[in-house]
Amino acid sequence: MIQTSNLQMVYLLLGSNLGNRKEILDKAIQLLSQKVGLIVSQSKDYETKPWGMTDQPDFLNLAIAIHTNLEPLEILKQTQAIENQLGRVRKEKWGARLIDIDIMFYGNEIIDEPGLKIPHPLLQERDFVLTPLAEIAPNFVHPGFGKTVSELQELLARR
Repeated sequence: MIQTSNLQMVYLLLGSNLGNRKEILDKAIQLLSQKVGLIVSQSKDYETKPWGMTDQPDFLNLAIAIHTNLEPLEILKQTQAIENQLGRVRKEKWGARLIDIDIMFYGNEIIDEPGLKIPHPLLQERDFVLTPLAEIAPNFVHPGFGKTVSELQELLARR
């Protein structure tokens, strides 16, 4: 049961490029609502080209906003447990995967710990992150850059 005190808005990006991508994302969303918090907003699905390692199938990505009272490390623990439950196998960085759940923002906090960096350090370089985020949180201000998600998307488009 999620308590209403100390709620944080957390933005997650989900992606899948193996198996039945839509079904896997739907299962991940269901598990996130059970284990992390109340999903208050969800973007549509976006078909995107792979980034980093391009010789793999296209991804289906979406962003969600969740109200949670969990701390960032507990969210990371829960998202990794969900990935494992859904069959994710970690073989290579940026490789093909059944499911990927990344924490983009945790309120306005900046966290830099081993294994956990929030805001996600590469989100401003990735249109597949900024497009679904801009759909659900266009005016959310990146706490490190002081720019909204929409402004970051515009800057990336101009490159």
